Parts: sequence; C-alpha cells; structure tokens
Amino acid sequence: MGSTRFKLVPEMEGRVAHWYARQRGTRSQMELFRKHAVQVTEGMATGATVLEVAPGPGYLAVAIAELGRFHVTGLDISRTFVEIATEHARRSGVRVDVRQGDVANMPFDSASFDLVVCQAAFKNFPQPVRALDEMHRVLRADGAAVIQDLSKEASNAEIEQEVRAMKLGRFDAFMTTFVLATMLRRRAYSPVQFTRVVAESAFRTCEIRKDGIGLEVRLRKSAMENTANARKLAIG
Repeated sequence: MGSTRFKLVPEMEGRVAHWYARQRGTRSQMELFRKHAVQVTEGMATGATVLEVAPGPGYLAVAIAELGRFHVTGLDISRTFVEIATEHARRSGVRVDVRQGDVANMPFDSASFDLVVCQAAFKNFPQPVRALDEMHRVLRADGAAVIQDLSKEASNAEIEQEVRAMKLGRFDAFMTTFVLATMLRRRAYSPVQFTRVVAESAFRTCEIRKDGIGLEVRLRKSAMENTANARKLAIG
C-alpha cells in the first residue's frame, strides 16, 4: 500500500467544518455516538485514559467523557474542529482535553493512553503507517486501538441505507451520499488492504469485522513489547 498517500483535501476549517459538524450532529447520529462510546470502552477500568484521533466535532469523545469513568483527550489537525469540540464538551458539562496536532507526529509522551480511537478519519491520513506507529507509541502496555471507517467494499445500496438513517435534509442527504460513494469510498480500505497496512506498522496484526458500511479494526500493543524495550534501555 505504501507509507504515503496523496492528500485528497485540505483540513476542514471554517464553514466547511461547521457544515460537517451539523451533518454529524443529528439526533439519530448522536444516539449512535453514545452507543459506540459504550462499545469501544467495554471492559476498561475506571480512570483509564482515552485518546480520540481526528475527533472532528468531538461527538464521540464527549460521549465517552459523559460515561463519567475516563480521562478523555482529543487530537485534531483542524483548528476549527478543536474549537467546535471544546465548545461541545463545555456545553455538555464534561472535560475533554482537545488539542491541535498531527496524528503522524503526536504531541504526547510514549505510553500515555490505555485506548486510542479513530472514527471516520483513517482513510484521509496521508501517512497511514506513520499514524499507526504513533498510535502504537502512545499506547500503554496491553493498550488497544479501535479504528472505525468506511469500507471500500460498501455497496451503493448500503451507503444509501446508511444515509437515510442519518435523517438529513434532502440536499444534505444527496451530498453526503455522493461524497461517500465517490471520493471517500475511493480512498477507503478493504479488509485485505487494511491488513497489509497494519502489517507494515508496529502493530503487525489486527482483527477486522464488517460494521454496516464500515470496518472496525482492533489493534493491541503487546505487553511483551514494553518489557523487551525496557530491557534494551537497561542494557544500552
């Protein structure tokens, strides 16, 4: 797959970012964010640290924070999304530390998080292997990463059904369907392609399952890797 991909569009800023936030903020989608928040954090201990990479408007990050059990951080390259997500957290009455930065060069210490989440954004990363390596670096021993994104194998019928469930206006539904079925699906990964990208990264392996029009990719940082690294540092 290669370690670098062509960048399709600039980061979402200004009016485009606010438009996207409105499309993702319908009542039905907010219910899904709350459902996903429970699913991705299932089994995690109270007090665990969670990082959402490319949170956009911050809806999932805030939904995780609303569970009241975790310390949540967000990292987005768009300054507008950082502002939107910070304001959404404030209005929701929860704390989410949203920072501006690049997933390929995260401003966090190694072994800082128990869980890294990335939703609907991985296909747009110009350096996918580097992004995975950074996720791996910032995870603690036995930490996990969950990536949810559009599948290249999603059919037109599946995309149309997914958009209908979003309950958008006629024009917004048309535009969302068009973008998903054309530009975004072309950039998306199939399960085989995702497996190949992961194999080039520090994670090496992953588990993939189909979820509607998307894929859910689960990766784990082995506790043995941290032990081996500690031994190398002690010897060196």
